[in-house]
Amino acid sequence: MATNIALHTEQPELQSLVENKSQIYQIPVLNDQLQTDYILDYASFDAPPGYLVTLQKTGKQSPGAVMVDFVEGKAAHRRLYGGGRNQPLARAIGIKAGVNPTVIDTTAGLGRDSFVMACLGCKVKLLERNPVIYELLNNGIERASYDDSIGDLVRNNMQLINCDAINYLDHLTAQQIPNTIYLDPMYPLRNKTALVKKEMRYFHDIAGKDSDAVKLLQKAIDCHPKRVVVKRPKSALPLGELKPAASIESKNTRYDIYF
Repeated sequence: MATNIALHTEQPELQSLVENKSQIYQIPVLNDQLQTDYILDYASFDAPPGYLVTLQKTGKQSPGAVMVDFVEGKAAHRRLYGGGRNQPLARAIGIKAGVNPTVIDTTAGLGRDSFVMACLGCKVKLLERNPVIYELLNNGIERASYDDSIGDLVRNNMQLINCDAINYLDHLTAQQIPNTIYLDPMYPLRNKTALVKKEMRYFHDIAGKDSDAVKLLQKAIDCHPKRVVVKRPKSALPLGELKPAASIESKNTRYDIYF
């Protein structure tokens, strides 16, 4: 990993869980002798699965914690008011009247785009290779799966897998190829100011650059789905300078489409 991370909990009832996660992900548990840049914290939660996972940067002037929440906040607002099936993301991945494409999201991250796709009726497989980001997202999906309003669609339409996307795509059978393969690779930060969202700063520290993004795009194209969609900043060059067949733009984002 790109930086020092430790697991932590204040609740004795979660200690064995944290120690088990430590062995799975090979991330140490915080102790008095350990210096760390980030803490993946486990706190008790009053609904299943019984705990909440947050990521916090250490230091007195560090910004707040990051968590995944599909029930409230930005995700809920986007689900209710994001434009539905006519929004740019929906059109880019191939949603249209009577068509809900199957999707593999190869760079799941916080899962926000995949959640939108799932809410619009798509079956989405989310791939995330970084164990810290995976653990945050997995906890968010687990908590959401028990919610009365969105639990059914999360359970039915979102499947999270902790794996390397290139390796995963390399082993797909013809029957497993989805309609759409989606990429949202990490884009280099231009500065470290407060204007950059803390989630992006944290993820850049933890996961580093997606140096194999161009290779992932080529692997996705080689799978021959109906389309490959790459999310880019609106002013950015196409990934790998590979010219797309079409593009759909929103205010700050562009979706490059390869048929």
